[in-house]
Amino acid sequence: MSIKNIMSPSILAADFWRLGEQIAEVKKAGEEWLHIDVMDGMFVPSISFGMPLIESIRKQTDLFFDVHLMVQEPERYFEEFARCGADLIDFHIEATEDVDGCIEKIKSLGKKVGIAIKPDTPVSEVMPYLKKVDLVLVMTVEPGFGGQKLIPKCIDKVRELRIVTDRIGLTDINIEVDGGITVDNVKEATDAGANVIVAGSAVFRGDIGENLKNFNGKL
Repeated sequence: MSIKNIMSPSILAADFWRLGEQIAEVKKAGEEWLHIDVMDGMFVPSISFGMPLIESIRKQTDLFFDVHLMVQEPERYFEEFARCGADLIDFHIEATEDVDGCIEKIKSLGKKVGIAIKPDTPVSEVMPYLKKVDLVLVMTVEPGFGGQKLIPKCIDKVRELRIVTDRIGLTDINIEVDGGITVDNVKEATDAGANVIVAGSAVFRGDIGENLKNFNGKL
């Protein structure tokens, strides 16, 4: 089965004074996903936003909410994020002692499941869970801050992961990259096997529609 290339613009880089307007621009550009980074100040140094924001924008858009929890013990919050409108919940395997329990809990809530790994976490850590999840998120920068440059070794991890998933017959699993992705390097990521592309600054700075058109021209 062939997989679809997907842009998942990250609102971490949006102008929050104009957030609703900018989300509408993403939709108008023909995109279907929105990436929402939730940071708790513990698993990562930064603090971003949480349930109230997701609940507010859920009322105004039917975009697919790709909610990335950079949160310690994320299982504490799955029910709330599901209630607020998440469609896919990504959690970090480094943030929990019960990966299987997290996967099962998210599934029980009727949501898609993603597992995320930081740049220094080897691909081998996700191997036991590949047949249980819908997506693997490979962080291509250290999580917690926007605007960083892509770490080249992370593209090698994407390539390794796609080779493994193809070999075991998981040809339709989504592999997502997040961090430092630009129009200039996105083809490197997709050539390695990524099909879900998170971009924040490179989408929301300037003309959103034109930026997304440029990205899609490379996918």
